[in-house]
Parts: sequence; C-alpha cells; structure tokens
Amino acid sequence: MKNYTDFADLAHVFLEDSYVLAIDETSASLAFKLDLVLTPSHPHYHEPRTDEQHCYADAVLTIPGATKVDWVTRSTQTYRDATGEEDLGNIDSFQYHDGYYEIAGDWGHVRIFSTAEPRLSLRA
Repeated sequence: MKNYTDFADLAHVFLEDSYVLAIDETSASLAFKLDLVLTPSHPHYHEPRTDEQHCYADAVLTIPGATKVDWVTRSTQTYRDATGEEDLGNIDSFQYHDGYYEIAGDWGHVRIFSTAEPRLSLRA
C-alpha cells in the first residue's frame, strides 16, 4: 500500500484540508478539481493570505488510465465556507493498493483501477 504522499506529484500537498470543488469522470480517468493546500516544501508555496489558514492553489488531480471506476458510495451534498463558496468537502484518505486507488471523503468513496501514477496540474 502507498499513501498519496508517496507519489511525486502529491508529495508536497495536504489533501485532508484541501477542498473538492468538482469531480469529473470519463471512461478512462477520474479528476478532482481542488482548492489544494500546498505545503511549505512545494515550489509554488507562498505564505497564506491573511484570511486563510493554508496556502491554497487551484488544481486538478487526475487518476489516468482507469480500466474501472467503482463507486462504493457517492454523495452530492455540498458545503458552504464563510465566504459563501460551495464545495463537496475534503479528501480524507487516498491510498494505492495493488492495482487500484482507494479515495474517500465527504463526497463519497471510490476505487479507481489503474496502474498509472496520479497527475497534479496547478491552474494559473
């Protein structure tokens, strides 16, 4: 088993305090649009803004090469932050087992069968 921080693209982020803004599923991938927490060791890190606890960045986390996406549970519940922005909650756990990713949070619990490494892209 690997935790998400074992993957190069995810080594310097903190998913548990990041916010899932949307989930996009295709026949070959699953992508999470995130308000992503960057840790101080991330190359794009900056000091948090005065009204924020962490350094956040707009990002998309993609699991490519999916041969199967198995939703164990799924929720459409949304949450509002103090500014009124809506999100789907956090990613509480993200692990890779032999041949599949197991990812869970307020939005649901999914198994993504893929041998490809997760890709993270920061949006400008």
